[in-house]
Amino acid sequence: MANSMTGFGRGEFTGEHYHITAEMKSVNHRYLETSVHLPRGYAFLEDKITAFLKQNLCRGKVEVYLSVESAGDEKEQLTINEEFTASYIAALRRLCKNYRLKNDISVMGVANNPNVLSVTKKTMDEEAFTADALKAMEEALGHFRDMRQKEGKRLCDDISSRCQTILDKVAFVEQRSPETVRIYRERLQEKIKELLGDRQVDEQRLVTETAVFADRIAVDEETVRLKSHIRQMTDLLALEEPVGRKLDFIVQEMNRETNTIGSKAQDLDVTNTVVDIKAEIEKIREQVQNLE
Repeated sequence: MANSMTGFGRGEFTGEHYHITAEMKSVNHRYLETSVHLPRGYAFLEDKITAFLKQNLCRGKVEVYLSVESAGDEKEQLTINEEFTASYIAALRRLCKNYRLKNDISVMGVANNPNVLSVTKKTMDEEAFTADALKAMEEALGHFRDMRQKEGKRLCDDISSRCQTILDKVAFVEQRSPETVRIYRERLQEKIKELLGDRQVDEQRLVTETAVFADRIAVDEETVRLKSHIRQMTDLLALEEPVGRKLDFIVQEMNRETNTIGSKAQDLDVTNTVVDIKAEIEKIREQVQNLE
């Protein structure tokens, strides 16, 4: 059954020196669009995660958030740039002396210089870390897919139900069309009799006019194609693969056939039924927009 494009998943991996948390969420989108948000210093992961997403997903606007908590000797440490700091303080003292400035040099004032303190951490094995990060992504993907499948089933069930409603209404149109022709023939015959009085009605002319009317309002071809499109849609919904784009095309064709039926309608009941069919198709279109 087709999956929804809306989903959320969370995965974690705990290593000896760090804990990785991966979260991914998505909304509907015509194509696959990915966005990866990483902590500073982990940009090397972006290409790997993007490739992972493209390998496992087909459609949707997907965002990934990765966070890393360090532990033990992996914790970041502040290091004093001794040579620069000594030179910097000496320069400040010369400023005070040479220009007779107040000597208000303070620890915080010196530390505010971005070159005085730097953050250092143990060199990371990027290859090993990438493998661990992808493990967290695998777990997140599993939960993400579960949510997409559940939502997809709900959408597919709703679409299937609406397809059946349309089929019932199409059956009414098919049943009503011959009745419309019969009513037209009777009305035409009555009108001719009113005009001709006691003179005999030309039955052949009446048959010809009725046949022309019947041909003009005939919707057999349209209803057959509409039912065929619905069967195609039902078959696609049962597939375990992305079918959203195909369904979107079928919805357009269903709309086209329904519009043609409406343009030919010469009966109020048929016209109202066509309006109901179009309303159901529009609701299907909205649901299809959320399927992968």
